[in-house]
Amino acid sequence: MTLEQTIKQLPSSSGIYQYFDKNGHLLYVGKAKNLSNRVKSYFHFTPELRANSTLSSRITKMISQTVSMNYIVVNSEHDALILENSLIKQLAPKYNILLRDDKTYPYIYIDNAQKYPRFDITRKIIKNADVTYFGPYSVGARDILDSIYETCKLVQKKVCLKSKKACLYYQIGKCLAPCELEVPHAKYQEELNLALELILNKKVLINKLTEKMSFYAEEMRFEEAGELRDRIERINRSEIKSEIDLASDENYDIFVLHNSDTRAVVVRIFMRNGKIISSSHDFINLNEGYDEDELYQRVLLDFYANEKPPIIAPILVMKKFAGIDIIEEHLSRVFEKKAIIKAPLKGDKKQLIDLAILNAKELLKRDKSSDLSKLLSETKELLSLQRVPNRVEVFDNSHMAGVATVGAMIVYENAQFDKKNYRTYHLEAKDEYAQMRETLTRRVNSFAKNSPPDLWIIDGGTTLLKLAMEILESSGVFIDVIAISKEKIDAKSHRAKGKAHDILHTKDKSFKLSPNDKRLQWAQNLRDEAHRSAITFHKKTKLKLDKESKLLNLNGISQAKIVKLLNHFETFESLKGKTLEEISSILNIKDAKVIKNIYK
Repeated sequence: MTLEQTIKQLPSSSGIYQYFDKNGHLLYVGKAKNLSNRVKSYFHFTPELRANSTLSSRITKMISQTVSMNYIVVNSEHDALILENSLIKQLAPKYNILLRDDKTYPYIYIDNAQKYPRFDITRKIIKNADVTYFGPYSVGARDILDSIYETCKLVQKKVCLKSKKACLYYQIGKCLAPCELEVPHAKYQEELNLALELILNKKVLINKLTEKMSFYAEEMRFEEAGELRDRIERINRSEIKSEIDLASDENYDIFVLHNSDTRAVVVRIFMRNGKIISSSHDFINLNEGYDEDELYQRVLLDFYANEKPPIIAPILVMKKFAGIDIIEEHLSRVFEKKAIIKAPLKGDKKQLIDLAILNAKELLKRDKSSDLSKLLSETKELLSLQRVPNRVEVFDNSHMAGVATVGAMIVYENAQFDKKNYRTYHLEAKDEYAQMRETLTRRVNSFAKNSPPDLWIIDGGTTLLKLAMEILESSGVFIDVIAISKEKIDAKSHRAKGKAHDILHTKDKSFKLSPNDKRLQWAQNLRDEAHRSAITFHKKTKLKLDKESKLLNLNGISQAKIVKLLNHFETFESLKGKTLEEISSILNIKDAKVIKNIYK
């Protein structure tokens, strides 16, 4: 069936549609309340099928590349919204805007139902009507909490009251010890009131920390002073400074966008009780132009996800965007109450929007002028990448004679290594090719939870590059892949002293750049970090295996028998879960009983 025939027989139901190019690569995923009307709006049908003249240049370009389409019918426009968002995250279509802000923001909370309440941190609603929340905090929540417990004589740990005996915290003057002593509630409430003041008034908190830092410095306790300096910096970094005070107890979540040709930035500001308590921002790569309406939908869908936030506030945006009604409907379901999205045109709320826009412009200005931004753009041009490689995943494997085989993935984003998203894998494969296949396949299988990056870098040559591209293609995901390998002299990898003659490979070409080329050095730095991560994990795994081997040796199991067991069961963890009969099928019954006794 031709593209035109598919379009003309589309149903009038709600659903999602997908456009594909001549190579079968996914270009775009869209949602529709009425599939027939929505898709037909992209096209003129006479004298031949072509893009509608009213479309933006971005969408016109997409339609010019579209040769086929698929669609999925769903029950409602809301279901289409959810399915569209899920597919965009998993498949990273070329013309959709992909957000990766999958963070959940922490709140400080207190359970007032407790006899002696204490503060703690949560990212979800606690099922208790007596809980009070403060936040969310983009950074600094743990620093605020630590400062409270250093300043106020509160119950320091959850387990403290169960001990029934005063501990070290009482002895050093950090707790009133209600676990053992009769502490009047009025006296404990004084400490709670001080803690609340520190949470609600960061200026008071910062002043107290600054005084303490100065004291440590005067006492030449420089390490402690330095720790407080860093803590103060993190707490300060959590919010945008402003003189705006609504002189009320109003709460608002504020979202604004600003963009250049290649990047957009989303700024979030959280106002609680009439005061700004925290803010955050994220850069978004614009691979094929910019659709502010689509981006606003993505931003709100991703930030609130599908979990009711501890504090539900009206949402302020800088303009009424297309699709605002369906987003309100979705958020009302998530919040379990009517969601409110407003675009203020005047007054204090408009000042909040203007403040956020001012900060967004400044962030984008600094980002655009950075040396790294220029380097990444140059790398994109050199290697003919689809996207500027702002988020990169790099893969390497490590083993020693087939023992302790592991894979590693490191993540690079916004000019730094994103170590919380590093992943390591225990591998079963025996050769380098199969090991990389196993590592990459496991990463692809996690795309639903953690969206694909802009670029994969493989430590290896063209064979592993082709393997990576095949794995991605089989999953329906099309992102850029390059490989980096050492120059070979007489069929052996060569690294001249002081000069790394590495070669960059793309699907169409190999590049032998000067060792001084910044683009090569950038790729080498990422490759070396992946290698370091793989080696480190390999050593830890090998050490654990050596300990297990020694344990078996001491109990009369020879090294040859251990190798025989591992060749069959792959890992010690797997061996521990086997029955006596399964082990005795490899070794004799006597040895099997010894092993079961060790791991019982």
